[in-house]
Amino acid sequence: MKLDLSHAGIVRSVTGALGIAMSLYHMWAIAVGTPEAIIFRGTHLLFAMSLVFLMFPRQAARAGQPPSFLDYALLVAGVAPILYLFINYDYVVTRIYYIDDLSLADMTFAVVLILVVVEGTRRIIGMALPVTAFVFLGYGIAIAGVEPMRILDQLFMTTEGIFGIPLSVSATYVMIFVLFGSFMERTGTGALFMDFAMALTGHSAGGPGKVAVVSSSLFGTISGSAVANVMVTGSITIPLMKRTGFRAAFAGSVEAVASTGGQIMPPIMGAAAFVMAEFLGVSYLQVTIWALLPAILFYVAAFGAVHFEAKRIGLAGVDRAELPRLAEVLRVRGHLFIPVVVILGVMYAGYSAPLAALAGTLACFPVAALRAATRASVTLGNVIEAMIDGARNTLAVALACACAGIVIGVISLTGLGIVFTQFVTHLAQESLLLALILTMIAGIILGMGMPTTPAYIIMTALLVPAIIKLGVVEPAAHLFALYFAVLSAITPPVALAVYAAAGLARSGLWETSWAAIRMGAAGFIVPFMFVYQPALLMIGDWRETVLAGGSAALGCLLLAAGLHGYLIRPAKIWERVALVAAALMLIKPGWATDLGGLGLATTVFTAQFIARERKPV
Repeated sequence: MKLDLSHAGIVRSVTGALGIAMSLYHMWAIAVGTPEAIIFRGTHLLFAMSLVFLMFPRQAARAGQPPSFLDYALLVAGVAPILYLFINYDYVVTRIYYIDDLSLADMTFAVVLILVVVEGTRRIIGMALPVTAFVFLGYGIAIAGVEPMRILDQLFMTTEGIFGIPLSVSATYVMIFVLFGSFMERTGTGALFMDFAMALTGHSAGGPGKVAVVSSSLFGTISGSAVANVMVTGSITIPLMKRTGFRAAFAGSVEAVASTGGQIMPPIMGAAAFVMAEFLGVSYLQVTIWALLPAILFYVAAFGAVHFEAKRIGLAGVDRAELPRLAEVLRVRGHLFIPVVVILGVMYAGYSAPLAALAGTLACFPVAALRAATRASVTLGNVIEAMIDGARNTLAVALACACAGIVIGVISLTGLGIVFTQFVTHLAQESLLLALILTMIAGIILGMGMPTTPAYIIMTALLVPAIIKLGVVEPAAHLFALYFAVLSAITPPVALAVYAAAGLARSGLWETSWAAIRMGAAGFIVPFMFVYQPALLMIGDWRETVLAGGSAALGCLLLAAGLHGYLIRPAKIWERVALVAAALMLIKPGWATDLGGLGLATTVFTAQFIARERKPV
């Protein structure tokens, strides 16, 4: 292989080496024990900052040119403050923050790091989060009246700002799970998920749509990104859905909704779930237990929506002769599920989630080598590319968490969280429903402009305490915030997962967005369900959980039936209204509403059954 000594070639080699070093460093830290907070989080940010300015240069939009002098200057400016902390580590940890004044060098490096973190974040995820960071900085200085030196102290010299909990979660959890996802993809697990879903559901009514739901829920557990999920699975499922008769807009909406749900689907959820575990002081495994039933309800509704829409427009599934056989899929590629089983086994054995992810990651290529069908992926080049992919895919989360640390640092220093909590509780006038609606709106707006993780972090600081104060149990309050930060990906006007899916489907953005809202409607109701009925989070008596889960699942199916106009035959207007009403009654906790919902649903079912017997559809 000829060595490329051009500027672009050297940059590629350097970024590749940095990506490998970043992956190996985090694997080593998990194996032997993570270093002290500033060192570990600082090294994580050091790698991320270096890679961002090399991989996302200012003029990258112009024909993929290599970094400019400005990019290299920013890279040095981003690295220098972190190295300054490392060199002066004893001074940093022994000084009394907020009491000892900062030196000129401290303040200079603090300002430089804040500006470079904001610029790096802008390059990789856009303007929304950087603007938010500057707004909060302005609030802290101009409105709250905090001395600039104190803000710089908080953000740079402590673990309450840029090097705070969000960056800790990115370094400790996100990096290794993203790396696991990259290893899984490189060993062909994406193809396994697709074939598995095709064999399982491809033959039924609207089969390709159901394949999208199942495969996206599986793939979402290892990608953690709605847009990435859409691009990987949607490139196969969307054309297949269109080919079998689904409208382009509906095909796009199915993929967008199913892909978005991957971030809330255990066993491996999106990055924000790890932040939640840290904030609540519980194991990641506990978070997955809380999240399991709501995620199942979300996908039950999505699956039902595809089924009822397919039946309404008279679509059949794919001919069985064209589908892979389940037994054959499992025989040839089924062993690729083993790394996921390894992760679950290690976590259930009582070890930490990062150690479990490391075990799963290290198992990927040896497991792929077990069968001839997947052995071709076991090459040194593939391992190296998987490590580089893992580092690259972590950058957005790492920079977003560092930038979110600026926001959180200002909030904690100024007491804005308490003020905002008082404001929301006053506005809600002790009405929990109104407070939840305000939180929902805030989550969707925040999530429109930034990734799920920073949106959730900001909500946790500003809004979650308010709904907890109104009586919501902590896990439900945090999951409520997470859900709406996630669902912003399918909520117009800025619905990133829908944009990606509409591009693949070649459908109108607004038409696809509204189809996604209708299909994902249950996702907007499920969070209210578990707030009022914590049994859905498996909190409390197991009999309550079974009853609540059963009635909610039926409610989600009826909601899909009502919104898509089909139960056992096409529904009339009154039947659709009755089905939606029955769904809402079943979803609401309580015997009285459950019985009312069952009564309404039975009435519609009976009317449709009689009409079908008289005139078969």
